Amino acid sequence: MIWSTGLSLLVGLAIAGALIATNDPGEILRLLLETGWGMLAVIALHGTQIVASALGWAPLIDDPRRPGLPALARMRWIRGATNALLPVVQAAGELVRAQLLMRKGVAQVKVIASVAADLGTEMASQIVFSLLGLAVLLLIPHGGGDSTLHWAVIGTALGAAVTGVFIAAQRWGLFRVVERMLPGIAARIGWNSVGELTGLHDTVVRLYRQPGRLWRSGGWHFASWLLGVLETWAALRILGVEAGLAEALVIESLGQAVRSAGFFIPGALGVQEGGYVLICALFGIPPERAIALVLVRRLRDIALGIPGVIAWRWDVMAERPTPSPSPTRPLHER
Repeated sequence: MIWSTGLSLLVGLAIAGALIATNDPGEILRLLLETGWGMLAVIALHGTQIVASALGWAPLIDDPRRPGLPALARMRWIRGATNALLPVVQAAGELVRAQLLMRKGVAQVKVIASVAADLGTEMASQIVFSLLGLAVLLLIPHGGGDSTLHWAVIGTALGAAVTGVFIAAQRWGLFRVVERMLPGIAARIGWNSVGELTGLHDTVVRLYRQPGRLWRSGGWHFASWLLGVLETWAALRILGVEAGLAEALVIESLGQAVRSAGFFIPGALGVQEGGYVLICALFGIPPERAIALVLVRRLRDIALGIPGVIAWRWDVMAERPTPSPSPTRPLHER
């Protein structure tokens, strides 16, 4: 873990700790303890999001050796687990799922192209989701002033700009640069067949010239975001918050935008907690319950993440060749 990541993690932990300490920790703990079996519903609903995200990735893997939905869902699960639990920036999960897909026999260049295009369609669908949340915010009663809406619009616009630049860069030569940097990249992540990644730029561009694949991918990712609304609604209910689906949509869409903005901090620690306090305040939800909502999500990440990281490490260990025993020498040579 490089020093900058470690520093951002410490800052995030400090912010999250300060928010909890200044907003009645006892009440937050009580709310979490009273969730009971409702936590299982939250975990199950998140599982449907993982499946929908896997369906969004599948159309972009242009290779006959593409594994089936169960294997892709498992890779997405492990990707989320590493992003949530390991003290690294969220991009590490993309590397992990790429390595897992390559172990299934899919060509390296097609693996990296699919991950890059998948990130593009996922980001684009999130922008649409955020715009939907803003539209709903304008239509329902809330306690936020013009400044709250102003910052929400600015945040969504910045996210759309970043997404546009990312997609344009993929088409205009981003991966030509990556191809030139392959020797150094391969040395860091342990890829030996660097030659197989030649033509990465052309493969990415070819994917972007197939709108049918992109629309199917984006549609499934948008469905995944909508399933997140149900998860947020269920989490609010088990915390005793009488919120409807409209409020849950606004909280989920803007909350995900805040989390994306905190990508440089592992797990968006502190950023997510602070963002949810501000967003939930729009609907009169007290800070204690807003922080408890974030902690419910973090408990969900732990419940799904620990088995996911174990499964990933198990796969890595299973792939390592067992060293052959040294031949036994005759007694007279010993």
